[in-house]
Amino acid sequence: MTSNQKEQRIGIMSAMAEEVESLLSELSNPTSEVHGKRTYYKGRLFGTVEAVIVFSRWGKVAAAATTAILIERYNCDEIIFTGVAGGVQHGLNVGDVVVANRLVQHDMNATPIFKRFEIPLLGVTEFSTSDFRRVQLIKAANAFVSGGAGLNDMTTKEQRQKFHIANPKVITGLTASGDKFFASKEDLDQLRKDLPECTCVEMEGAAVAQVCHEHDIPFSIVRVISDSADDNADIDFQEFVKEIATVYSHGILELALATSN
Repeated sequence: MTSNQKEQRIGIMSAMAEEVESLLSELSNPTSEVHGKRTYYKGRLFGTVEAVIVFSRWGKVAAAATTAILIERYNCDEIIFTGVAGGVQHGLNVGDVVVANRLVQHDMNATPIFKRFEIPLLGVTEFSTSDFRRVQLIKAANAFVSGGAGLNDMTTKEQRQKFHIANPKVITGLTASGDKFFASKEDLDQLRKDLPECTCVEMEGAAVAQVCHEHDIPFSIVRVISDSADDNADIDFQEFVKEIATVYSHGILELALATSN
């Protein structure tokens, strides 16, 4: 970046308060403001990037509203969303990472006026993530899960065993979002039938994507798998978020943004 170039500001969102709190410890010269019942924290993250960090809350409306404020009020040039997701694609396991390349709203259905999953008046069914940042995030996620100064250093062997994390992998693919929690095998099977390329499902990413698309802002979505499509193991979700998901988001973002911009 040259002296006459404007430094990029990244908006970082999560639907998990624990992930936000972890990142705040790395924010230098922080300031905060409350808008729409959310606290937005500004500062320099990891000593490398100007950032605004916020807990979005759950669901598409909450995520869309938060994204709009990041763009309109804080002039963010890019949005990154981190969090957890349920595995849809067979072979995805707890602790695996999905860096989305496309997002779709699985609960969007304005037929017969529009095609299934098509966003009315936009003429699109899927939103593509930032090519540049996706490459960085995939590289960072692979470095994080492969050992060294990453997952193995930031968690204990007992924690990884507790959540059945073994040899986690990183993939990229279609992520589906909607205001629905998939609690039954029947619902999950129907989602696979409706969206055969879907890797994982969550509740915010495609809403973030739509707002960014309408404002011509690049965005990225990174998710750690909290429950596997092939495993019925009983995992305490809140413990997983606190002990594992928070570590993933912190570690991956730090590696990805180490040489940002």
